[in-house]
Amino acid sequence: MTARPVKHSLTLKGHRTSVSLEETFWSAFREIAAEKGVALNVLAAEIDAGRDTDVGLASAIRVFVFQTLRR
Repeated sequence: MTARPVKHSLTLKGHRTSVSLEETFWSAFREIAAEKGVALNVLAAEIDAGRDTDVGLASAIRVFVFQTLRR
């Protein structure tokens, strides 16, 4: 796995957006979505809706993944 961020497109509120995360985070994010039984876009939209406006989506996803796996 590489430590370089990899860009993927997500759809939030009907609009495409690009998010850059390291492959380790993408993998864990996909696993969490699968465990919850929701699409990746749905989980990303939930994180997006709950984040502070001064926090980027990629950062919010990383924190979400970290906090979820830490439990």
